[in-house]
Amino acid sequence: MQIGNGASAVTHIGQAHPDRVEVRGRDLTGDLMGRLSFTEHFHLLLTGREPTEDQRYFLDLLLVAIAEHGMMPTNVAARMTLAADPGSLQGAVAAGILGCGPVILGTAEACAELLEGAQERVQAGGEPAAVAAEVARAFHASGARLPGFGHPVHRPVDPRAERVLELADERGVSGPHVLLARRLRDAAAEAWGRPLTMNVSMPIAGVMLDLGFAPAAVKAVPILARTAGLLAHLAEERERPLGFLMAGAAEAAVEYEGEAEG
Repeated sequence: MQIGNGASAVTHIGQAHPDRVEVRGRDLTGDLMGRLSFTEHFHLLLTGREPTEDQRYFLDLLLVAIAEHGMMPTNVAARMTLAADPGSLQGAVAAGILGCGPVILGTAEACAELLEGAQERVQAGGEPAAVAAEVARAFHASGARLPGFGHPVHRPVDPRAERVLELADERGVSGPHVLLARRLRDAAAEAWGRPLTMNVSMPIAGVMLDLGFAPAAVKAVPILARTAGLLAHLAEERERPLGFLMAGAAEAAVEYEGEAEG
């Protein structure tokens, strides 16, 4: 099929036929169903390839690591949306996902871009520790936040980040990007004059890049993981409603000051 400018309109993901569904060139019912786990299928959909054992293992690990983090604003927004419209589960999920900015969803994509850029400098002849120091000093001098560092709750370490790194070492998948993540942690402490918590976003990016994922694919993992967490909160909301309680608490916590005339 061709579109207006003469270019071909093509998808490689899937298509439904009267007698079958084809996904990435494979028969959904005759091959994939019953053979692939959801994580493996997600990898196939995202990349067009079935994962290696390490890719499957770490996709599972990372999805588990960030699916749930308590009564975060995104979960609150989803619960309050469902309270206002109990029949709109999809709307409540959408409300939560739309609120997943870098503060809540994490900066895994930004971390991936940072690590990729740093690794290009290493490949051009830079030493990892020196490159990391230059990056950290540049962020500190600009007053910008260094992606992957800092956390409002987890201090001095993010236990999720430490576990990801531990398992990456244990399974032998830690490569140049994980090394740079560690060097950035050291460099950040030097630049800021104090240790900064490496949050889970940095190991997510480092491990995924070392496993061959494209930087653009990294953000898909926290989005999928948070969707699972939202669905859990919304299932609980239907059984034990909290949405209006939270809305009432918010109203009670904020003092109204009217504008004076003139």
